[in-house]
Amino acid sequence: MSESTENKEQLTEENTEQVNQTTEDTSEETLNAKEEEQVEAELSTEEQYKQQITELEAKLVEEENRFLRLRADYDNLRRRAALDREAQEKYRAQSLLTDLLPVLDNFERALQVEVTSDNAVSLYKGIEMVYKSLVNAINKEGLEVIPAEGESFDPNIHQAVMQEADSEKESGIILRELQKGYKLKDRVLRPSMVSVNE
Repeated sequence: MSESTENKEQLTEENTEQVNQTTEDTSEETLNAKEEEQVEAELSTEEQYKQQITELEAKLVEEENRFLRLRADYDNLRRRAALDREAQEKYRAQSLLTDLLPVLDNFERALQVEVTSDNAVSLYKGIEMVYKSLVNAINKEGLEVIPAEGESFDPNIHQAVMQEADSEKESGIILRELQKGYKLKDRVLRPSMVSVNE
């Protein structure tokens, strides 16, 4: 009986060891599984953070680009408004000066008349003084006479209304000015009407 008790004890010890070993193995497997789950959870959380960072960086780039476009649009608008104000200031008298051109033409025609009597001479001098005052005033605003006679024909500032032949001068030279042309600073108000050499 003692042998059988010993065998039983031995078997019980072996069973206990096996159970302990199995428990340890199961515990280790459980711990390993839990650690793996935790690592996976950490990885998935890390991946989520990386994905969120990537999305936020993309949004930031998009907003920066939008801001730069808006800033460029604003700068262009400001520059355009400044150019418009500058042009408006530069050419503010254009309408008035355009309306005064026929008046200048009439004064010049009046001054071409020859006078002989004393009354006509004093009237002539008065017209001449008014004409000079008007010319000085409009010159201060930037009105200039376009040079014509003896110049090369330029379709931007001259209007050819007839052609003549003069063998002593080159082709394309203006022979006569039929009506004066004027420009305001760099803008043509009225081109010169001219006769051009063939």
